[in-house]
Order: sequence, then structure tokens, then C-alpha cells
Amino acid sequence: MRIRIDAIDLPGLTHPAPSPADGTVAAYDNVHVAVQRRDRPAELLEPQPGDAPSVTWTLECSISSSPAGTEVTGPYVQNRLGRRFIYLSWGTVDESGMFTMFRRAKLMLDVIPADTLAAATRDGLLVGRLGLTDARGGPLCARVEPPLITWTAAHAG
Repeated sequence: MRIRIDAIDLPGLTHPAPSPADGTVAAYDNVHVAVQRRDRPAELLEPQPGDAPSVTWTLECSISSSPAGTEVTGPYVQNRLGRRFIYLSWGTVDESGMFTMFRRAKLMLDVIPADTLAAATRDGLLVGRLGLTDARGGPLCARVEPPLITWTAAHAG
């Protein structure tokens, strides 16, 4: 099975970065977003600029049954304390192409309705659609669950 993440409404290439210590405000420049590989924060799938009109990532994954239900695994599926999710990492990219993360979003997989996951397993594709700008105009971060993301099944191909 594959997971496709379709994202719109990116926050832009610059984001304010307040300093909690002294209250000054700097900025993150040349902001990009990418999918982080499981347990390898430096390995990123297809970093995209923060001002792109939309972005799409497609991830290979596997499905298995367990006493807890259907489990999704794969190179980009994180597993912390029994909760499965996909990290979207936000970072800056310098002149040499070095990505420095400053924030992450967790696309939670364990909240996907069982019937949607069963249909995606049968049809070959699970699609997550979301906007990547938070309520304050910055990069979406923290735990991302419906209604911030919509999960549907689709036919692969």
C-alpha cells in the first residue's frame, strides 16, 4: 500500500522566531518542509519550499493485523509508545543546502477510521489532505488529527 500526503496552504519562506529568553523576534528564512524518515531525523524525503502552491509526497508502507487492529509500518512511519504517525519536518535551508529543523508536525495514523484504512488496504492508497498553515499563520506543528487532516481511500495507479 502507499500513503499519499497532499498539502496546500503553505505558510511561506519566512517565519518569525521569537526568543523566549529576551522577547526579541528574529526570523526563520528559506523555510522548507519534508517527510522525515523513521528514526533518522537527517534523512528527509523531498524537501519543498514553504511558499509552494501545494506539495505531494508518496510513501511506501505495509499493513498488518495485530490484536490492536490494523498496523501501518514503513520507512517513514514513526512508532512511539504504540502510536503510529508521519513526521513533517519544518526547517531552514542554507546556501549550502543544509536543512536545519525547527519544528515538526505529527500526522497521526492511529485515528484513521477502521473502514477507511480497510478500504485503503484493499484499493492500495491512503490519502491524507491538509493545509500546512496554522491558525497564527505559521507552519502547522504538533499533533495533526481530523479535522485538520482528512484521510480517504483511493485506487492506486
